[in-house]
Amino acid sequence: MRDPLDVIIIGAGTAGLSALREVKKRTQHFVVINDGPWGTMCARVGCMPSKALIAVANAFHTRHAFQEFGISGGNDLSIDVPAVLRRVRALRDDFVAGNLDATVGLGERAISGRARLLGMDRVSVNGKELRARRIIIATGSTPALPKSWLPLGERLLTTDTLFEQQTLPNRIAVVGQGALGVGLAQALCRLGLDVVAIGDSQSVAGLTDPLVNAVAIEVLRREFPVHVGDKAELSSEGAGVRVRAGRLNTVVDRVLVALGRRPNIEGLGLDALGVALDSDGVPKVDARTMQVGGLPIFLVGDANGETAVLHEASDDGHIAGLNATAESFECFQRRTPLAIVFSEPNVAMVGKRFTELDASQVLIGEVRFEDQGRARIAHRNIGILRVYADRHIGLLLGAELCAPAGEHLALLMALAIERALTVSDLLRMPFYHPVFEEGLRTALRQLSAQLPASKDSDLARCTK
Repeated sequence: MRDPLDVIIIGAGTAGLSALREVKKRTQHFVVINDGPWGTMCARVGCMPSKALIAVANAFHTRHAFQEFGISGGNDLSIDVPAVLRRVRALRDDFVAGNLDATVGLGERAISGRARLLGMDRVSVNGKELRARRIIIATGSTPALPKSWLPLGERLLTTDTLFEQQTLPNRIAVVGQGALGVGLAQALCRLGLDVVAIGDSQSVAGLTDPLVNAVAIEVLRREFPVHVGDKAELSSEGAGVRVRAGRLNTVVDRVLVALGRRPNIEGLGLDALGVALDSDGVPKVDARTMQVGGLPIFLVGDANGETAVLHEASDDGHIAGLNATAESFECFQRRTPLAIVFSEPNVAMVGKRFTELDASQVLIGEVRFEDQGRARIAHRNIGILRVYADRHIGLLLGAELCAPAGEHLALLMALAIERALTVSDLLRMPFYHPVFEEGLRTALRQLSAQLPASKDSDLARCTK
């Protein structure tokens, strides 16, 4: 290998592989260093296996709606949890194999080992020192686990261990009601487990709009107990775990800890870069270039502790890969913020969140889905959508929702915000009947009625 290399990539997850795709197009003088299993966190222990589990759980849960549809026999259905987990792992393995295609044929340029930075152009791995003009750090993240809980051992589960279980316990607590905790708690309940969920925040799934948050909690509580606003305390109780949180005091077989993930930076040597580190040991990163300070170092994906979602991590790696092989660094505009939680109904946040808005400059349009036509037909008539727009010109700013088909509503809103559309612009699009998106039209019409230049028609008038 040439010394110095053009690029060293540390980490072969979503961001690292995205960077690799760009680097490979422009130079062959690079190495990828990866510690632990190769393949993305999303494919191995995150997005994909969790969605595979949720899909089965939702399919099994539909038996409760059979009577509404005039179908009998739903109560006689059963589920084979070990078989479910085997299918999840089979799908997971296939997804992992697919995203490793990018590393095929790398030979000596793919190094398994733990890297440590020795400076802005030097890396140590497996007792050897490598030099490079540019370094991309994409070391990913690991589940956050309070140290005081570690003595509970295998009674604690995380997403890194949940899908490896051969079966699941009868009683489980899910601690953490962020995006992952909400979706998995509901899925485990729908698989037939006795679930209790605990979150130390008053909000769930990352919601900031109090009305949407209240609906989301109400929906979840129809299926299992949800305790918010109290920190969980865990202690050993025989073969199980005693869980205390506020008035909650119960014993479960296992605890799924879903308190988020922390950057994998321990022992990485970021202090060798000579830049300021925050309380978590992470340096400031320019999201437009992915640079650390003004250095030829790029910190991407979960490793930078910013937005832990796949498409953002992929964009991080893409930007870093381009800049790591360029003569001068370019700035890139980031996409409209979008977060989707795959509970049922879906929870989503698009564009500016409620707490980021200036209430004096914003109008809000709202729809509830209890009486929405398509939702009633599908027996999914529950939820709320709140859309935020500039009060003067009707520019769409954001939305928060807990709604049926919410993932599709959120993507439509993200497109509208990305294109800087106004309320009237979006109302001019066709809304087929009957679709869930007609609920969005209801919220938009409510907004339109509040705007100074309110019109008596959604249609644009002909020009003479």
